[in-house]
Amino acid sequence: MTTPLKETLGRYGIWSVGLRSEDPDRRGELAEAAAELEELGYGALWLGGNSSAANAAPLIEATSKVKVGTSIQSIWQHEPDASASAFADLESSHPGRFLLGLGVSHAKRVEQYARPYSALVDHLDGLDAAGVPEDRRLLAALGPKSLRLARDRAAGSIPYLVTPEHTAHAREILGEGPLLAPELGVVPERDPARARALAREFLEIYLPLPNYTNNFLRHGFTEDDLKDGGSDRLVDALFAWGDDTAIRAKIDAFFEAGADHVALQIVDGEPRDALPRKAWRDLASALA
Repeated sequence: MTTPLKETLGRYGIWSVGLRSEDPDRRGELAEAAAELEELGYGALWLGGNSSAANAAPLIEATSKVKVGTSIQSIWQHEPDASASAFADLESSHPGRFLLGLGVSHAKRVEQYARPYSALVDHLDGLDAAGVPEDRRLLAALGPKSLRLARDRAAGSIPYLVTPEHTAHAREILGEGPLLAPELGVVPERDPARARALAREFLEIYLPLPNYTNNFLRHGFTEDDLKDGGSDRLVDALFAWGDDTAIRAKIDAFFEAGADHVALQIVDGEPRDALPRKAWRDLASALA
């Protein structure tokens, strides 16, 4: 059965670490940005990093219909009962607006990291017992086992740092019903050297993480592609860059591969917690 999210989420969303900010002095700025993103036509706002319902609430309150999701909430840092309580509070005040995106993070970032797949299964069991419905939670699934879990125990998958080829593979595993909403970095730069330099600067924190590099190796890349900040082949597969036509073509490649929704992250060399509002406007115009 097709998830209702496919009918309500829209084709495009914005992925941003900046929208997650817990700084109370930025609350007005975040509310204003969220309202503009909704007005621009984006169907979802994805809160980057280890985010939670508490981060989503101000954005939901500032908008009327856009979905707000965590991408991701770490299973190691949030207990199922607490997550369920926060979910219920948001659901009571703003029904249907919050999506709980879950992930296992990375061994190099989480001290208690062990048997991540089993830990994720246990976490989902806890959410079941606490009353968080399957059709409102999503998994940041990369490998086949976690993709099957996203198919069977959630509304679908929100994979991060992937290629159209991974999207086609994920769609094959998920089947037609579950939501598939990959993240895609967008570099608003036409010069190839500059665009790839910005992408490599962005990739620097991810290439030491085996969850990502193992996924690249599963999908046709080699160890050589992982050297020196990433080969041109890897960078060009992972990022949309160039003029509006080239960026639109790259985004469309994900839809052609089976994506239902693409979460777009601006990669422009600015701090990751910035709010690139002009770039969001320009991107919305290119997608119109």
